[in-house]
Amino acid sequence: MTKMLKIKKVSASYGLIQVLKDISFEVKEKEIVSIIGPNGAGKSTLVKTIMGIVPPISGEIWFENEKIHGLTPYSIVKKGITLIPEGRKIFPKMTVEENLMLGAYVVADKGKVKDAKERGYQIFPILKKKAKKLAKTLSGGQQQMLVIGRSLMSNPKLLILDEPSLGLAPILVEKVLDTVRKINEEGVTILLVEQNIRDSLDIANRGYVIEQGQIVLQGKGKELLCNNHIKEVYLGL
Repeated sequence: MTKMLKIKKVSASYGLIQVLKDISFEVKEKEIVSIIGPNGAGKSTLVKTIMGIVPPISGEIWFENEKIHGLTPYSIVKKGITLIPEGRKIFPKMTVEENLMLGAYVVADKGKVKDAKERGYQIFPILKKKAKKLAKTLSGGQQQMLVIGRSLMSNPKLLILDEPSLGLAPILVEKVLDTVRKINEEGVTILLVEQNIRDSLDIANRGYVIEQGQIVLQGKGKELLCNNHIKEVYLGL
């Protein structure tokens, strides 16, 4: 498989506090790669650095053999990377359909926008049913569906999800991760940042473990589930 995203010795900080320390990893085309680790390990900082929100203090970020560190977030989205941030950020006083359409702001082709919207409705039929309702009337699980559907409006090549299951009931977590798998099966490469260790590694081709801003473990998803450190520290076994 072709390397789609390559992170090479990336460090990042907030002021004098260094959060990422020489992080290196890669995501190959059509993979699901999980990034796991405890709170405060640097997972969210990592995705913000990839998206150009937090500038790296050193290292390189490559996407489809092109350097993207130093580009604006808007330019990075136009290249084909979309981030679903932590916390289900919707526009509550806009309709479901209006929220979806905001995800297409980098797409000039109206035909592609229409196709992307219909694709979102096919994945999440409830969104079509509630298209004219205000987004604030949706349940937590439906809001997460809306955020994922909105992210697909830009036809991303790489979709980054930061804690998509946060705050959801277990049955909804299963549904969200099943949706992630289906999106991947349609050809979208996935970088999944999750505290839900067991489920995220279960659907991942490969995984990386971040602790204190450094990658301490890597391997195939199901192999990491059998790792003694993972079982003891994260799964309580």
